[in-house]
Amino acid sequence: QVQLVESGGGLVQAGGSLRLSCAASGLILRTYVMAWFRQAPGKEREFVTITWSGGSTSYADSVKGRFTISRDNAKNRVYLQMNSLKPEDTAVYYCAAERSFVGSYYTSAAWRNWGQGTQVTVSS
Repeated sequence: QVQLVESGGGLVQAGGSLRLSCAASGLILRTYVMAWFRQAPGKEREFVTITWSGGSTSYADSVKGRFTISRDNAKNRVYLQMNSLKPEDTAVYYCAAERSFVGSYYTSAAWRNWGQGTQVTVSS
């Protein structure tokens, strides 16, 4: 029932910016915790950032100060503003939604609703 569709990925040079969007349907966004994860080839899917249903946010140390997560509950949209991009940010970025966690929120296994992902490539 819950559907998440990411968009906004692409190719950008190091130091550039990109804004990702996650369109959610089949849910009332304000009741869900939303997050962004990313996965590079050959690596585990890793936590990037989270926005709690109460509005607070948290970030992985690797993106803190560069990325900003935001939500528009009326539009059922979640955004990820990425600034000062680095080649190591290259990955497929996934939007995730959850109401009742199974496990720790910073692990991908705790989330049961995922988008298809959008590719972000940062060149040197």
